[in-house]
Amino acid sequence: MTVTVELPDPAELWHRWVTIAAALTTIGFDDTWSLPDGGGAHHDDGGGNWAHLDLVEGGRAVLYGYDHEYSATAHATPPLDLLAGAPPWLPWTVLLDHAGDDQLGYVLWHEDGRWHRVAYPDGLDDGLQPTAGPVLDARATLAELASFVFEWGEHDVDTPHEREQVASAAARLLAGTGPDELRDLFGRLTGPVVDPRRGLAVAARGGLTGDPVPVLNAGTRPGRRTVRKLSDTEHDQLVWAAMRRADERARPAPVTTGELGALVTWLRSRAPGADGRCSLLVYADENSLAAHHGDHPPREKPGEGSFGIFRELSDLVRRLRAAEADDTYGRWLFLHVETTSGGFTIERRYDSWPPWWAATGGMGPWRGNLRAEIDARGPQWRPDWTALLSPEVAYRPAD
Repeated sequence: MTVTVELPDPAELWHRWVTIAAALTTIGFDDTWSLPDGGGAHHDDGGGNWAHLDLVEGGRAVLYGYDHEYSATAHATPPLDLLAGAPPWLPWTVLLDHAGDDQLGYVLWHEDGRWHRVAYPDGLDDGLQPTAGPVLDARATLAELASFVFEWGEHDVDTPHEREQVASAAARLLAGTGPDELRDLFGRLTGPVVDPRRGLAVAARGGLTGDPVPVLNAGTRPGRRTVRKLSDTEHDQLVWAAMRRADERARPAPVTTGELGALVTWLRSRAPGADGRCSLLVYADENSLAAHHGDHPPREKPGEGSFGIFRELSDLVRRLRAAEADDTYGRWLFLHVETTSGGFTIERRYDSWPPWWAATGGMGPWRGNLRAEIDARGPQWRPDWTALLSPEVAYRPAD
């Protein structure tokens, strides 16, 4: 289902966007608010957050973007198809590329005088305000222009009177971008090089100084596309549930190594009751390692802290895992060791999630790490849940 939303007219959004881009380019920053060669107007904060506006032939427009912190729509459970019910004239190739990377937080299209988008569950943020906020409201645009003077330009005169002067200059620039208006706003700066010619070139490209406003040709809806049927969280839970149900395949026990002896000796030396009894529960793959407390967790030394003990433990576990690796059987993922003063027990899990390993905070092994581990084994030693690691499992054909 689609809904209508209240946003400024596309021409107003475009005017504000190009004005901001021209102003920032004037003081040497041309890659934050910009008019890229591929068309449209773009904002990229350099931290993975962005917004893009295209004016499309026929008086239409599309506004889309993503914020890695605030675009909850990109990772919603159940997944949202942000292009459900969208018109055929959108730039589908670009939008599907972003959606395929899970980096599309919102898509709004303007036609017949209204802005439209997919309906969201109540309270779900899409990242529109954090990424495109400075063009959604004239006051926000003026505040953004002022920030170029006091923050980006590091203006060394910051008084109430100077703030008023800058606000007035920003308003004149927003009303009409020209060389005088750019000098009026930025001529007070002493730090950055002020080059109104560069700003005016951006304004001209954006159609603010008499040239035509650039518009894109209408896009074409693809004949077939796929959308998520499982969110990342749901996909993880599917894999982890299968790992818990899986049977452990019988393997020859690894040959006893010095690395195992070193780990057992270390655990005994860390026995919390100084009686040799110590517990180790650990998950490990090539790129991550996590440990849980057992009945007798290793004792910290005075002043060592939890990071110090984890660093030693991690080194011992990784050495043991490498020593016990087999090109055919693979490497274990879970390890449980219990020591006493005169002996020890050990359990390794290669194929299944053991009952003694509790999920903490709903977290578990990363699918990409599991994929690398399983691919390194001989085909006959890959567990039944291997197929669930494929990204295609999370997608279905769009309606």
